[in-house]
Amino acid sequence: QLQLVESGGDLVQPGGSLRLSCAASGLSLDSFAIAWFRQAPGMEREGISCLSSRGDSINYLDSVKGRFTISRANAKNTVQLQMNSLRLEDTAVYYCAARRWFCTRRSADFSSWGQGTQVTVSS
Repeated sequence: QLQLVESGGDLVQPGGSLRLSCAASGLSLDSFAIAWFRQAPGMEREGISCLSSRGDSINYLDSVKGRFTISRANAKNTVQLQMNSLRLEDTAVYYCAARRWFCTRRSADFSSWGQGTQVTVSS
């Protein structure tokens, strides 16, 4: 069974950067698509970006294009989300999720989830 653990969340000032990591155990990520989602208080969970098992990346959120980058480190069975130029509105709990092979936008299509990591952008 695949288990995911996020890390890297922190308090950061606007304009700052963070790198989130999603570490997998139990199974290799080679055959999984990994996505990052986030959920702010009182808001619905939204998809940020996804990396398919083939390495194709898809961005779902226009507001983070050019600022957030998803990448995979297979040797470490880890997927990262590099976040630059952070804004107040990026404050949320960030989750990684996995499903076999292909990316989709719908959170309900992902069967494995991490516990989330808090990102707070504040001056």
